[in-house]
Amino acid sequence: MTNNLTDAMRREERAYKNGTERPLGSYVRVLGVYGGAVAGLVALGKVTGKQIPEKIRLMDLALMGMATHRLSRTLSKDPVTSPLRAPFTRYEGVSGPAELHEEVRGHGLKHAVGELVTCPFCLSQWVATAYAAGMVFAPRLTRLAGATMTAVAVSDWMQLAYARLMQATEEDS
Repeated sequence: MTNNLTDAMRREERAYKNGTERPLGSYVRVLGVYGGAVAGLVALGKVTGKQIPEKIRLMDLALMGMATHRLSRTLSKDPVTSPLRAPFTRYEGVSGPAELHEEVRGHGLKHAVGELVTCPFCLSQWVATAYAAGMVFAPRLTRLAGATMTAVAVSDWMQLAYARLMQATEEDS
C-alpha cells in the first residue's frame, strides 16, 4: 500500500514538473513545518489559556498589513538580511532601491526554502501568522513592532517619492 502511494506521488510529481525543478516533496515538508508551527501555537494557546481575540480592530489590521509587507520585503530582499538567505541563494545584483536580486540554488529542500526566503509574497503568510500569534501572546509588544515596521514602510515610500521629485527637478533643469 505504501509503495503504491509513493509511486503514485512520484508519477504526479514528474507529470507536474514539466521538465523544470519543482520539488513538490520538499514543498510538502515546508508546508508541514508551517502547519506544525500553527498547531504548536494553537496548543500553546490552549495550555496557557490565551484566547483568540473576538474581533480584530481596523487599526490592528492596518498595522498587521503594513508590518507584514515591510518585514516580508526586509527578510526576502534587504542586503543586511542576505546572510540569512545565502545558504539557499546566489547573489545576482541589485533589483531596486536597497533591494537585492538573488537566484535560488540547490535542489529539493534547499531549493524549496530558497524559493520561500526570496519571495516577499511567500513570506507574507509566515510573517502574518507570526504577527497574529503575537497578538494572542504579546499584543502590546506586537503592536509596537507593527508600528515600527509600519513607520519603516512609510519612510521607504517617502524616500522613493523624494528621490523621484529630485530626479524630476534635475530633468527640468
